[in-house]
Formats: sequence, C-alpha cells, structure tokens
Amino acid sequence: MKSPIFLSAATLFFLLGAGTNYASADKADDAVHRIEKLEQELKTIRGQLEPLNNAGYSSIVGGRKARARRARVLIDSEYTYAMLDPTSAGKSKPLYLLRAKGDGRIESPAIYLGTSLIAMADYQQSNTADDFGYLMRQPGSNHVGKTASEIVIHSAQFQITANITPWISSYAEILYDPQQSFGAGSITALSRNQLQLRRAYVLLGNTQETPFYALIGKIDSPFGQLNTLNPFTLSTDWHSFSGLSYGALLGYADDRLNLSVAAVQGGAQFRGLNAPIDGTNTPSRVNNYVADASYKIPLGDKGKTILFGASYEAGSSFCQSFPITHFASCPRANPAFALYGALDLGELNVKGGYSQTIHSVPGTFNPNPPLNAYGAHGISSFDIGAKYKVSSFGNPLDISVDFSSLIAGPVGSPWRRQDQWVAGLALYPTSTIKVFAETVLVEGYLPLNFLTGGDPSLPAGETESSSHKKSSVFLFGIALAI
Repeated sequence: MKSPIFLSAATLFFLLGAGTNYASADKADDAVHRIEKLEQELKTIRGQLEPLNNAGYSSIVGGRKARARRARVLIDSEYTYAMLDPTSAGKSKPLYLLRAKGDGRIESPAIYLGTSLIAMADYQQSNTADDFGYLMRQPGSNHVGKTASEIVIHSAQFQITANITPWISSYAEILYDPQQSFGAGSITALSRNQLQLRRAYVLLGNTQETPFYALIGKIDSPFGQLNTLNPFTLSTDWHSFSGLSYGALLGYADDRLNLSVAAVQGGAQFRGLNAPIDGTNTPSRVNNYVADASYKIPLGDKGKTILFGASYEAGSSFCQSFPITHFASCPRANPAFALYGALDLGELNVKGGYSQTIHSVPGTFNPNPPLNAYGAHGISSFDIGAKYKVSSFGNPLDISVDFSSLIAGPVGSPWRRQDQWVAGLALYPTSTIKVFAETVLVEGYLPLNFLTGGDPSLPAGETESSSHKKSSVFLFGIALAI
C-alpha cells in the first residue's frame, strides 16, 4: 500500500501537469483561474502533509524514549530480600534470579539495586570462662568471662543485578559481617570491619527457552541442603559444609528435577572446600568438583511437595594434618557426600540432612599423650528442623525448632561432638521485614582451629575442645531489605 505522502505528491504532480496543459491553450483567464485553484490545492495538501510528518517524527522519538525507559535502574525489595536472605541456601539464589526473569518479575535490560541489614541484641552464658560455642560469630577475643551481651550490626549487604539480555545476567554481592569475619581482634577491630565481594558471577540461561543454565565466578557450591528454618541461626551442618569458591557451574532445573555440576578451583577456597595442589593450598588448578541432584514430588494439587536429594564433593575442607588450622594445605583430598530431604505441606515445613567425609581426617589424631588414645576420625554433621506458619494480628508468624550436630571424634574424645538446639519466632510486618527472637542451647565446644590440640598457647597433650562445655543464647533482632 502506498503512503498518504506518496499519494498527495502524485496528486500535486498531476494537477501541475494539468495546469501547464491549460496554459499552453492560450486561455489566459482560464489559466489564471487554474493557477489560483492550484494554489488552493497546495495549501490543502500542505495541511494534510504536516500532521502526517509530525506523527511519523513523534513515533520515532517515542520509540527511542520507550527503549531508553526499558534500560533503567530499578528497585525490587522482595527480589533483594530473597537474594540476600542468609537463611536460604546459597545454591538456590541463581535459580531464583533465573525464574524471576522467566516470570517477568524482573526486566531486561535493567539494573536492580538493593540492600539488606540485620541488627540484633543478645545475651549469652557459658559454663566455662571465655569459651562460647555459638557459631554465629567467630570464637576468640570478643568474649571474656562466662557471660556476654551485645547490641550489634550482625551484617549488612548490598546487591547489584544487571539483566543485560533475556539470556545473560550478572550478580554481585558486597558483605559487611564483623561478627563472622575471620579478621583478628574484637568486632571493633579494623581487621574485622572490612567490606568484601562475597559473591559475584555471570549467569547464562533463559527458562522460557531451556531448562539448562550456567554460572561462572565466585559461587556457592551446590552441596547438601544448607538452608535453615530458623529465623536467624544457621545450622551446624551449614557451618561445617557450606562451600564458597571460584568456579563454574552447569545446571538443569525444571519443576521437579534439579541437577548441577560445579568445577572448582583447587587449594583452600573461601570456605568449605580444599583440594591440594602439589602438597600446597595454592588455588592454581581446577582440580575439585561438586555434584548435586534433587527431585521434587507433588503431593496433591495445592502446592504440597516432598523433595529428596544427594550431593558429592571431591575435596571437602576436612583434610589437614595435625594440628588442624583453617586453610592449611592437605596431604590428600577428602571427599564428602550429603543426603537430604524436605516436606512442604503449606503451613508446615520439615527438612533434614546428613553430611559426612569419606575418609578420616589425619589431623583428628593427636600424637601426644594422653590424647593419642583416640584415633583419627571422619567429620559428619546432620540437621533436622520444622517450621509452622500461623498469623499474629494479621501478620504472618513462623514458629520453628531445629536440632543440628557436628561429630568429629570417637566416643570419649574431647572433640566427640557439638550439638545445637534452636527455638525461634519470626514475625513479618511486611514481606521484606522480619522481626525475630530465638533461644539457643549449644552443648559442646569444637573450634575447628586446633580442634584436637596443637594450639601454641597450650601444652601439646591438651585441647580446648570439650563435649561438656555448654553455652546458651537469648537474642532478638530485625532483618530488612529494600
């Protein structure tokens, strides 16, 4: 179809031609009349062309503006809360990002910014001076005597998600966590008040086109089921086997089946992974890997499900010789496996998991008497928890209980086990604000540094580890995100 502009120009050409023919007939009066008529036609045509041209220009400019608006910086508080929530498993975060894109929840191209913060107060007691077994802060110089009380910022985070295309996204997360930092000194020491790039990766995938996806960067290992139903406190299983490393991951995820394999940089990684390279802990080769598989079975048609899963890692962090210290080199890699399950009945959630090293850890044997009476032992951990969802004054309220344990030595050894009981309440005034309270009982004190002895400050045949040391914690806090 020809455009109105083309037709109007053709009409003008025809009329001009007609006018010339009439003029050539030497009919002057008629020619003048015709010229006046042509001038009138030209005015009419100009009136027709002007709105058409303006409409075309506006359409072009409007299209450019629309495209510019789509590529913008946005905030989605619920997305940020989910991505920065420390109680949900790290391996689930890339899948959440993928599905949010696939559902149209977050746009591309666009940049999403967000921040979260956890502030809390606690009171702790121990039956042994200076030894507190609660793992949500690093043991050491920050606790003295048999009681401790704190009003602190436990952690603050910032995330930036760049959805570049429907297939490509990047994610980066900055963390401030003085209570769980490995820096020396107390929580006010500069060494423990640093910012770190906790996670960062490129994510390739499009759930609208394929169930396959890939990651490369600083990523959580897809090992076990290390989320918690507690409102704040992470399980002993998480502290023992949660991995964070440089690597790449290839995954498959649909409504039921989830498969993933990660290639991991060797040596001692940021946490939870260690595969020696020529007897060192230097991460100069990709010589470690983690694999995970889970399957979800629907129970009826109301979103109720049951899930089973298993994981394997070629090199866990439990592989050092005596004395055991964080990030030390290992004589050989010590693989580990995990079995886990979860039941979701809507208001009621139940989960459980078990993790264990394949071999004994050489450093769990102390050659010095009297501790040399206990042989080398493997490391295992398990967790079982339940959460029931109710409401309070119209707001969602979660009631939870959890038990987790770390087993590191033979029966009778000082480093036999550490158990953790947690009972919690979590109230949600909004979907991105959580007010929580917990009571925690920890039985046993097993610092992984010098677990079986060898601390330079102690005699060779002694260790701070003990299954008889106990500590209790009462805490209140708020977690929020925007």
